[in-house]
Amino acid sequence: MIDPEDARRALLARRRELVDLSAMARDARSVVSLDQQSVGRLSRMDALQGQAMAQASERQRVAELARIDAAVHRIEAGTYGDCLSCGEEIAEGRLKADPAASLCIACAASG
Repeated sequence: MIDPEDARRALLARRRELVDLSAMARDARSVVSLDQQSVGRLSRMDALQGQAMAQASERQRVAELARIDAAVHRIEAGTYGDCLSCGEEIAEGRLKADPAASLCIACAASG
């Protein structure tokens, strides 16, 4: 079984990385100016597309942060490594690949 403290360290390191990425991308997610005097139509379209991609990335970061926080909570509760669906132990290889995994392979595949 994976050591919960090793998992906690990995999860918290990934959490810090995601928070830093979010802060760096803040400007890319901001409102795009639609002033036709200062920016051409194609430049605005590119800016809007960039903004949409940055917002989608932020949604993914927020979802991953929620998974990380839930995994840290399971570590604190002593239930880390147990499948939330069937209660069986999650394979060590799966937890090494994704320390925030909350389902065993069988439950994740059927889900």
